Amino acid sequence: MKSQKKHQKTFSFELFPPKTDAGMEKLKGCVKTLQQLHPLYFSVTYGAGGSTQERTFETVDWLCQEGIGTAPHLSCVGSSKDQIRGILSHYTDKGIDRIVALRGDMPSGMGASGDFPHANDLVEFIRGETGERFCIEVAAYPEFHPQAPDALTDLNNFKRKVDAGANEAITQYFYSADAYFHFVESCEAMGIDIPIVPGIMPILNFTQLARFSDACGAEIPRWIRRRLQGFGDDTKSIRAFGVDVVSEMCQRLLDQGAPGLHFYTMNQSYAVETIWGNLKLSQKPS
Repeated sequence: MKSQKKHQKTFSFELFPPKTDAGMEKLKGCVKTLQQLHPLYFSVTYGAGGSTQERTFETVDWLCQEGIGTAPHLSCVGSSKDQIRGILSHYTDKGIDRIVALRGDMPSGMGASGDFPHANDLVEFIRGETGERFCIEVAAYPEFHPQAPDALTDLNNFKRKVDAGANEAITQYFYSADAYFHFVESCEAMGIDIPIVPGIMPILNFTQLARFSDACGAEIPRWIRRRLQGFGDDTKSIRAFGVDVVSEMCQRLLDQGAPGLHFYTMNQSYAVETIWGNLKLSQKPS
């Protein structure tokens, strides 16, 4: 963890663009609550192939209007260079200086990957088009990408993104701090020393979490899964248990030198606020 201890700790929150006006109002309430914690930025997800493009732009534009630090996701699969160039121009005009660069999953029915087969291709393109204009965040997978044939291939894929110009990384969520520690040690052995910020998913709904985890390859440890199953439909107990488990993991990560935390909020503030309070965090604008 030596590579991570040298970096200043930063904290950030992820949002997804809502599909309805009511959802947008809910998102705004969540942001206004969490903004009181002074995160470095809010990231905003982006559907592969631009499937949520307009709602992403709407959310990003509102955050910028509010003067809130913003890091839009940019998924490149199925996109052309001209499309990505136009989006980069839009974000430059908005004064945005941070982007989360991702490959994204191929949308159903799409037969071609476009001009960017891999995320490192996108990172390289952004650097070539904009120089150092953007701080580029990329994804990392402590439990390895579900489509990677083996761990070494996945590590090499991550290194290619770093070599292409990525500044920082945000991990897929996990519930085993040891998985993160081993991943960082493997990265250090490959000469990677950029900040690798743990992605943190509060536990709000077991059925939903299990579905997400099966799809993205994030393991729910058996003891956690069995406890959650035992609560049945008792949402209050699920969330209380989840807050305790995630708070303990976050504290261990920070104590061992993780360079901050990135919370997947699911556009809800309560669990994040409670975990934040348990950790006694304080993040003030620089």
